Amino acid sequence: MTRWPSVAPTRRRFLAVVATAAGLPFAALRAGAETAHLHRWSGIALGAAAEIVLYDPDAARARRLIARCVAEIDRLEDVFSLYRPESAISRLNREGRLEAPPLELVALLAEARSYSERTEGAFDVTVQPLWRLYAAHFAKPGADPQGPGEAAHAKAQALVDYRAVEIEPAEVRFARRDMAITLNGIAQGYITDRVSALLQDAGMGDVLLDIGEVRALGRHPDGRPWHVGLRNAAEPGTIARTVTLADRAVATSAGIASPFDESGRHHHLFDPATGRPAQAAGQVSVIAPRATMADALSTALAVSPPTQAAAHAARFPEIEVLIDAVSRPS
Repeated sequence: MTRWPSVAPTRRRFLAVVATAAGLPFAALRAGAETAHLHRWSGIALGAAAEIVLYDPDAARARRLIARCVAEIDRLEDVFSLYRPESAISRLNREGRLEAPPLELVALLAEARSYSERTEGAFDVTVQPLWRLYAAHFAKPGADPQGPGEAAHAKAQALVDYRAVEIEPAEVRFARRDMAITLNGIAQGYITDRVSALLQDAGMGDVLLDIGEVRALGRHPDGRPWHVGLRNAAEPGTIARTVTLADRAVATSAGIASPFDESGRHHHLFDPATGRPAQAAGQVSVIAPRATMADALSTALAVSPPTQAAAHAARFPEIEVLIDAVSRPS
């Protein structure tokens, strides 16, 4: 089901706009033995709040599995995190090339390129120079509220092109000097899927994960589908809508929660075609079989004008798209 607004409101991006994985889905559990079998871990993954909740009568096994999940998240942070100076992606951005790249980086860059191609460039991991430009501009006292100057913008925009990332098992390199990538629009989903696979291999059938994006394995312990609340990006602490998941994932993009300036016009959801913060829609949620797909496509659809977004979504019949209007800060 795809719901496109008749009038396109302001569009921004807010990754991981979901209600807490533990609170809403487990609210219906009865007190007593059932709640005693809930085991929870909370932390940070790629700069976003993350949570793992397992329902398992074997507390020792649950603790071991959670420890393995946390170790896997930490290992993948060393590949994808822009917050770690010695991560694989940080070294690639710093040097412009990376020999013997981790297999996960090669695989995810290849998958990211496939989404770029199928969305006609709406999803593009090379927008990082634009983020750097806007972050530096608005960090200065008295910054021009209109944003970076045209010359600086044109220079950064010239570095945006997913096709200029050369991906080989032996080396990943940039075709242009000063390019940089961000995988924050897909890596959270990828890590969620990897942790999901780890738990499935361990025999866990009913789990809800929120590792930047949400993925449900199986069903709620009482037999119903998982119920996940999607936060309202315009009103922190409120829920825009509730969705049900069973062996599916959901990701949401909207820039309103991460603006560079008080007006909210300048935010981190960039349209690769213009190099400007996207202004075409509201809060876009994608429900898909995998969190990686949901993550990438919510990003791509959120930066695309409605007609183009509808065309992009039609290429993925396995997804469901939900759009909620948001407003700029007053």
